[in-house]
Amino acid sequence: MTTLASVPPTASLIGPPARFRDLLASEWIKMRSLRSTPWTIILTVLFVIGSSAVATLTDNADPSGSADFLPHVTYPPAGYWTLTLVAGVIGALTVVSEYSSGLIRTTTVAVPARGSVVLAKAAVTAALWTAVGTAVSTGSFLVSQAILDGRHAGVPLTHPGVFRALVASALLAPVCALIGLGLGVLLRHGAATMVTSVFTLLMLPPMFSESDRWSADVNHAMVLAAWKRLIQNWEADPGSLGYTATVPGSWIVYALWPLITVALAVLVVRHRDV
Repeated sequence: MTTLASVPPTASLIGPPARFRDLLASEWIKMRSLRSTPWTIILTVLFVIGSSAVATLTDNADPSGSADFLPHVTYPPAGYWTLTLVAGVIGALTVVSEYSSGLIRTTTVAVPARGSVVLAKAAVTAALWTAVGTAVSTGSFLVSQAILDGRHAGVPLTHPGVFRALVASALLAPVCALIGLGLGVLLRHGAATMVTSVFTLLMLPPMFSESDRWSADVNHAMVLAAWKRLIQNWEADPGSLGYTATVPGSWIVYALWPLITVALAVLVVRHRDV
């Protein structure tokens, strides 16, 4: 006669804890499984690069004299404001869509380490939008310079200020996407997150001018203002009445915004019920 060994009832249900690379793979599957994401990214890339081509073709600057880098046609504001908007919204939807569908409850049950889930989302979002931003920034530069070469006004990548503008424009997308993701975790509501993202990234900077010191300081702390300063290839006029942002300060703004929003998201999600 044999007897069955006593086994804890939950022993067969408990698997090995999820590793961080498993979370990365899971978040990547979630992101690429949404049909709207690749189409949105493709259309955004085409629009931004196309805006650079249109801005270059319609630019009436005098080509006489030595060629110089023209950031306003290589990286036109209209195209990159669109990139800012789309990246921020898609980054927010990465989280908000799970809250609205209830999938976040399944995720947190499977992975109780909620902070790790947020970090995995942030890592995948940053990697994806860095690739998108690099493609857009490089494409904008190549298209605009190809058109300018026909006017004998093109510049190489080694021209002063070009590489900094290319890197700043490439990083604009992941910075905005991570800000949107952080706001999505903090607010958890679709409409509120979208409005807050648009207001913070696009509408708030123009409200503060550079004529007063305090107003200029607030303006320079905004991501869009930092991007504008980083793509400029000229120094401020010493006789100007306005206050101009510095290049190191603008890079710091680029780093602090996503770092703070994602850190707050990790902190909040650890102490809040889903």
